[in-house]
Amino acid sequence: MGKGLMNQSAKINATTGLTISLLIIGLSGLTAQIVLLRELLISFLGNELTLGVILANWLILVAIGSFLIGKSVETVDKKLDIFVVFELVFSVAFPIGIYLCRIFKNILLTTPGEALGFAPVWYSSFIILLPVSLPYGALFTYGCKLYSQYSNEEASSVGKVYLFETIGSIIGGLLLSFFLIQYFNSFTIAFLISLLNSLIPIFLLWRKPNSPERALQKVLMILSILFTFLFAYALLPQTSSAIHQASIQSQWKNLNVIHNENSIYGNITVIKRGEQFTFYNDGIPSITTPVPDIASIEDYVHFPMLFQKKPESVLILSGGAGGMIHEILKYPVKHIDYVELDPLLLKLIQKYPTPLTQSELSDKRVKIHYQDSRLFTQRTGKRFDIIFVGLSAPQSLQTNRLFSLEFFAMAKKKMNPQGILVLSLPGSLTYISPELRNLNGCILDTLKRVFGLVRIIPGDVNLYLASASDLIDKITPHEVITRFEERKIQTNLMTKYYIGHRLHERWLQWYWKSMEGRKSHINSDFLPIAVFFNLSYWNSLFSPYLAGIFKWFKEFYLTITFVKIILITIVLSIIFIKFPRYSMHAVTYSIFTTGLTGMIFSLAIIFTFQTFYGYVYQQIGLLVAIFMFGIAFGSFLVIHYLQRIKENYFLFLKIEGLIILFAILLPFVFVTSSSQIENKTVYFLLYAGFLVVSFFTGMFTGFQFPLAVKIYLNNPSRKEKLGRTAGLLYGADLFGGFFGGLLGGVFLLPILGLKETCFMMALIKLSSGVLFFLFIYKNPKETGMFQNLTF
Repeated sequence: MGKGLMNQSAKINATTGLTISLLIIGLSGLTAQIVLLRELLISFLGNELTLGVILANWLILVAIGSFLIGKSVETVDKKLDIFVVFELVFSVAFPIGIYLCRIFKNILLTTPGEALGFAPVWYSSFIILLPVSLPYGALFTYGCKLYSQYSNEEASSVGKVYLFETIGSIIGGLLLSFFLIQYFNSFTIAFLISLLNSLIPIFLLWRKPNSPERALQKVLMILSILFTFLFAYALLPQTSSAIHQASIQSQWKNLNVIHNENSIYGNITVIKRGEQFTFYNDGIPSITTPVPDIASIEDYVHFPMLFQKKPESVLILSGGAGGMIHEILKYPVKHIDYVELDPLLLKLIQKYPTPLTQSELSDKRVKIHYQDSRLFTQRTGKRFDIIFVGLSAPQSLQTNRLFSLEFFAMAKKKMNPQGILVLSLPGSLTYISPELRNLNGCILDTLKRVFGLVRIIPGDVNLYLASASDLIDKITPHEVITRFEERKIQTNLMTKYYIGHRLHERWLQWYWKSMEGRKSHINSDFLPIAVFFNLSYWNSLFSPYLAGIFKWFKEFYLTITFVKIILITIVLSIIFIKFPRYSMHAVTYSIFTTGLTGMIFSLAIIFTFQTFYGYVYQQIGLLVAIFMFGIAFGSFLVIHYLQRIKENYFLFLKIEGLIILFAILLPFVFVTSSSQIENKTVYFLLYAGFLVVSFFTGMFTGFQFPLAVKIYLNNPSRKEKLGRTAGLLYGADLFGGFFGGLLGGVFLLPILGLKETCFMMALIKLSSGVLFFLFIYKNPKETGMFQNLTF
């Protein structure tokens, strides 16, 4: 009896140690994913496409690790030892991955600030992420098997591991978003995570009974202790700072990096060359001072200011410091409101001052607002003569909010009767490609829908001046030159001859001729087609071999997709009817589609939230945390009642139906309220609605996973092993997320829009629901349903 109690106590201790390890693994996985994602986006000048590619690589590699590597848990004897090996490999690979993120472009023989095409981004991120994500994926499957051995449970053990990992992810996400990123560099964060992952094996291996197999555990114990001391030493401020600085210098080759710092919004690097400072925002040069790009700044500022009869009030939405404000202050303006999202940028500009930036930011007429540009525009009670949009193109779903129909309508309300909205897009005076034509034409059509009158100044950068007043269209080049001379504006490159040249009628005629033959498109918050056109243009420059794929997606319609989904469902149904033993894969397909729809719903919720409430990093972090909490709650609920649930198949089918209903209703919840957002009651109710919807999105995913494991393991026609089942279903979930991450923000949401994308998800879940129903119908003995019916 005493021996039995000792064994029982040992099992409880082992289970507790493993539970803590699984929580740490969940925390570590999400932290590694976000940190490496940020580092790769900085190195590869990320946009929505590169973000999708990197995220997809992470998910697919974790899926491979969980299934292909993880399924070896059924054949190896030393399961705990291999689990420890994977944890130690992860702990070493994470900081090495950060270093590779920073130097990999040097291996590719590229220069800092140089953009890469699709293929280099794909294989580079794949190689960098592989040693981190593969062991992380395998840890889940091994954790499931070990937990089942310690707890003497089968299906519920997989669900509990899924739950523990999710709770760890919630903790990691909150710590990273609200604390770690704001105060520590990437290496410090990585060494902290690595230290935790080297400490856990010590507790897992401690006081194991002596046996002939103990030799390997002793080696692993020694390695864990050595790694613990190594990571503890690396965590010392002087050590982590030295490693961080050395990697930054390698990343920027021989450039003189004088500052590198993370904020919650991104990374800012300051390069000094002589007396010239260049500020890079996530690897992209944003400000150069004291001698900026004079030609482009003078073009962008002086044409709109000269078209305005008496410019007194100006609003700048991003990009004002480093020349733009300086040029505007040459006019007798009364006040300038300058909106910049990231306070760190202006903090560093003030830390490394030049006469240009000092004169700009110290002028009493300039008021700085650290806020989301669209949110400021929505809330301000001021009216402006000129509004400058300081972003060059709608590069992402976030920046698209300043190029949409809804934003233009909002800006129009904040303008004086003869006010002008100014924005720029990539252009050319030699050849306008189809991609460039689509991008410019889309924004032009959207501007015209709101303002009616748009004055275009073609060039290598096209300027668009939109106004509700017809004066913008009537003013002649001669009048502009007259105003320039009367105001006695001192410029470097802009002269009366240059003005006459840029405003010559032949350039406008050439522009209109180049724009012929295109389809009309309106860019809106819920149909951000301009994002797709901008990515298509970017792709034509750096990956022209993928032009066919973008062209194919451009003609992507829901009706065609509907037909394809029906055909796929019919083909799979025939296979399941002819070969009933394969119908069990309907469960795997359902988990795959739940992973896909969960990722799409998350993207849709976040980008819709940004549309209404602006880009507030902490709020986005809260939405993600609520989503993860929904997964945890759903898993916990099902695990708690798992043994008492008798109608597993019917409950699973009901969850499929709920997800379909959710997909259909989701767009109406947001779209119907968008016109009333300025009402305070609607404002707060909608905010609460976002939190509730995020929770339910996660909860549906949490419901299905442990239930799917039970269905798989309890199926008498297939003697599935726990490790293989856990790896297969976890991999299917991640594989669905892979497709959702790759396609959602790049193609589906921009091309189909919010409503049609959600309807497409409803169709896909309907397909998986039909196939699961067919599985139940064709296996009445195993499922206990439809036993008295024949097919």
